[in-house]
This record gives sequence, C-alpha cells and structure tokens, in this order.
Amino acid sequence: MNFADQLPVLPVLLPLFTAVVLLLLGDDEARRPWARRIALASVLLGAVLAFRLVEQAATGVLTVYRLGEWPAPFGIVLVVDRLAALMLALTAAVAVPVLLYATGGWDAHGRHFHALFQFQLMGLNGAFLTGDLFNLFVFFEVLLIASYVLMTHGLGRDRLRIGTQYVVLNLAASALFLVGVSLLYAQTGTLNMADLALRVPKVAAPEAALLQAGALLLLVVFGFKAALVPLAMWLPGTYAAASAPVAALFAIMTKVGVYAIWRVHGVIFGADAGASAFTVQPLLLPIALATSVVGVAGALASHTLPRLIAWLTVASVGTIVAAIGLFGAAAWSAAMYYLVNSTLVIAGLFLLSELVSSQRGPMADRLEPCSPVAQPALLGLMLLLAAASNAGLPPLPGFIGKLMLLQAASTHPWAVAVWVVVLVVGFFTLVGLARAGSILFWSVRHDVQGASAGSSPKLLAATMALLLMSVLLSVWAGPMQRYTAAAAAQLTDRDAYARAVLPEMGGAQADTVRPYRIPQPSGTP
Repeated sequence: MNFADQLPVLPVLLPLFTAVVLLLLGDDEARRPWARRIALASVLLGAVLAFRLVEQAATGVLTVYRLGEWPAPFGIVLVVDRLAALMLALTAAVAVPVLLYATGGWDAHGRHFHALFQFQLMGLNGAFLTGDLFNLFVFFEVLLIASYVLMTHGLGRDRLRIGTQYVVLNLAASALFLVGVSLLYAQTGTLNMADLALRVPKVAAPEAALLQAGALLLLVVFGFKAALVPLAMWLPGTYAAASAPVAALFAIMTKVGVYAIWRVHGVIFGADAGASAFTVQPLLLPIALATSVVGVAGALASHTLPRLIAWLTVASVGTIVAAIGLFGAAAWSAAMYYLVNSTLVIAGLFLLSELVSSQRGPMADRLEPCSPVAQPALLGLMLLLAAASNAGLPPLPGFIGKLMLLQAASTHPWAVAVWVVVLVVGFFTLVGLARAGSILFWSVRHDVQGASAGSSPKLLAATMALLLMSVLLSVWAGPMQRYTAAAAAQLTDRDAYARAVLPEMGGAQADTVRPYRIPQPSGTP
C-alpha cells in the first residue's frame, strides 16, 4: 500500500502524534521555540494534505478508508467526498495563520497551548471525515475537551466563569447526542451514515416516529453546536471572552454543527428517507432565518468589538443553515461557498479586534471613543474589507455567496422571507461594522493615552492572510462555484455513496482504500 492510500487518515493521525510529541517535549520557556516550530510544521503539512485531498476529491473520486480493513458498517470508516475535503481545507486555511498569530505571544499565557491546538485540529478533522454517527460523537468530544481548556487558556475571572458555563452546556448537549443516536440505532441497527441512508427509508410509520424523534433530538444537539436560535445565547459571551487566536479557531468549530446538520438532516433524513423524509424541514428554515435576525440585532447592540463579531458569527450560521434548509443542490452549493468566506472573514475579524484593542489603551475593545490607534490606515482598511465582504457588497465573495443563495431561493415558497432576511441582515451587518469603525478610528479622544507602537509584522501578516484568502474566493469564483455545485450534486447521490462505503453494495472487500467515481453532472470539474 502506497503513501497516497493513507491520505484520508493522515489529517487525524498527524495532529494526534504532534500533540503527543509536544506533551513529551514539555512546556517550559526554554523549549517553547521548538514547540512553536513543530506545531507550525505540523499545521503546514496538514494544509498540504488537506489540499491534496481536495485535488483528489475534485476529480469525482469518493475515497473510503477502512481502519483495520474491517468492512462497513461493522468497522470504522473515514470517507472523503468533495464536502469533507472542502471542510478539511478550510480548517487548515484557518489553522495556519491563527497558529502563526498565537506564536506572537498568546501561546505563552498558559500551559500546553500547542498540544491543545493539535488535539482541537484532530477533533475537527475527524468530525469532517468520519462516516459513522458514533464516531462523530467521539470526535465531537475530542474537539470539545480541547476547546474547554483553550477557552480558559490564560485564565482570568471572566474566562473561568464563562468557560464553566460552556462546559456544562456542552456536556448536556453531549448527553442528548447519545440519546438521539440510541433512538436511531434502536430502529435501524446501525450508525454508519451510508447504511442509515439505506435503512431509514425502509422504516415505515408508525415505527418511523421513533426515528423522527431521534432526528429532532439530533437537531437540538447540532443546533446547539452550530449556535442556532434559541440555542445560540452561549456563543457571544464565550467567543468574546476567549483569547483572539482561540476565538478565531472557534470560527470553524460552529461549522461542525452545520456540517452535521447537512449530513444527517440534509442527506439521511432528506428527500429519499421514506416516511421520515424532510423531518426537520418545517423547522430548519424558520429557525435559520430567525438566527440571522437575532445575530445581527445582537451585533447592533454590542458594546465591545469581540462581542459584535461573535454575534456576526451567529448571523452567518443562520444564513448558511437557511441555504441548507432550502433542500436543493443550488442552495447547498451557495451554502458551501458562503460558509468558506464567512469562516475566513470571521476568523480574521477576531484577530483584527485584538490588534485594534491592543492600541487603544484603557478602552481596549470597548466601542467608546479613545486615543487614535498607532496604525489607523492599515487596520481601518482591513476592517473595511472584512465589513464589505461580510455584509455582501460586490464584487467580494460575500456578495457572490448571497447572490447564489437568493437565486436558489427564488422559486421556493419561502422566497420572499429569505430575500428580505438576507438583504436586511446584510444591510445591518454593514451598519454595525461601520458604527464600530467610526468609533474605533474617527471618534478620537486626546486626553486618553494609547499605544505608541503598532502591531508586529507577524500578527499583521496572519490577520491579512485570512482576509486575503477571502478575496481570492472572488478571483477564483468560477472554479470554486463549479466545485461547490459538484459537491452539492454528490451529496444528493445517496446510492453512489452507499456503493462506495458498503461492501455488499459492490465495494471492494479487501482494499482499505477504494476509489469510487461518482457520475458527473455536466459542467462540473
């Protein structure tokens, strides 16, 4: 078996082994430079692996990795399709600049930052790769345990108080997760996603009621992880209290909940699920639209920049899930495009907020007049770019993603509601960020002492990298749209997914990795 055959499992093993090495190395000040080098080398290599998997997935090959050569649904499988590969690449695209930023000093504020960062990446990558609901739960717990410690990294009274609430709420959600998957297993006898997609349609009413109850419980769990209303109230305080690089990394964490909704409710309980088809459809779209409205309202009412950005995270999740709730390939393509852009912009904004607050003296991140910052032109232009993209102004990728969504919704019964919410939320997003920018850069008080020096080139470069990657989505809008369109079409082909994963459907019995080429829609790569 060659190296290429091992690619699907390496995004999980690489951060795991790196974390172990970092723990063995220790965390004293003398060894910290080596810890930084090892951690950065690992995330850079992880990015190479992720983009290699994207290149492979773009050809239409769906790759299945069977751990221990146990056939599904009995063994653990990792599955790389276009969506999974895209999420791996997005995780790497966020992780590299965020870790570079953290090496500017944040990693020294507490113990074992780099090992925890690697465990977080392991959990994220595993959640995107797994083809099994129980192992999705396992990887959820891995990334959450790492996030518990990262959340309180550097301590502080607010972080400890909010971190405790964060842990308790997530433990409750994890318990509900187990109840939900137990209900599914009780009716189908499997938790493998491909197998569930085949067995759920065979469960007829009234037995399907138990399956639907499990699906609704899982929506509660995933809705909490993704920060959907009314389960989103934990996010603004948590993200605002976390350190800047941790909050930036957490920008991808809410997308694990979105991804799980996609896989479970969009595919398994989607159009071909028999009596359980579209179980959450009456709820998902209204909840998503309400999430966008509540998110932008919270942003307008925020008194600190990190809290404003945290509320915009909620609003962006609502927009993405609204596209998923339209249950169509075109809308799902829009959701993927918008998800990538919003994650990069939100992560960049969290880093930018720390750069600004560090130059504002005692006012720090509060949206109140203060002394002029040391780098008003550079930081102001970065905030303007992020605001324009997040609000959806042309020709930036936020505009392209929202335009794709509006086009996909044009024939839907909820078209008017979707158009109104998306446009109004975009407008007030721009208003909220413009208000913040005017206070931060124009409302100057000369009686308050600010910082005399600007931010270091390393911190600026990491922040700009995230925002420039967002701009590149506009430059490469055509190829990106073709990729997301093909990924959405691939998600709807349940039979092809099952044939690739399940041996009894025609998959290879002995090969640990078996490529299966999915039929291509016209015009896709």
